[in-house]
Amino acid sequence: MVGRAERNKDLIQEVVESAAHRVGNITSIITTAVADIAREIGELVTDGFEMREAAKTARNDSEPEAKPKTPPQELDSLNGYDDDTDEDADADDGGSGREDH
Repeated sequence: MVGRAERNKDLIQEVVESAAHRVGNITSIITTAVADIAREIGELVTDGFEMREAAKTARNDSEPEAKPKTPPQELDSLNGYDDDTDEDADADDGGSGREDH
């Protein structure tokens, strides 16, 4: 027959083993959950980067192409000179290019 002390020892041993097994399972669940959460956060951040790049590309595609800058055209009429005077003078002198004053 098994004595009282041995039964208590067996009971305590069974409780400790069961608790250790359960704590191990809980720890595994928590570890897996933390890894899954980290993976989801990483994918969320990656999606954010991809969306930002897509928006930037779309913005660049929708903007008209920049035309090369050309120097401003200087108009003599704005500076007090008229190109028309030379043409009028040529027409008056018969196209000889000289003025009779």
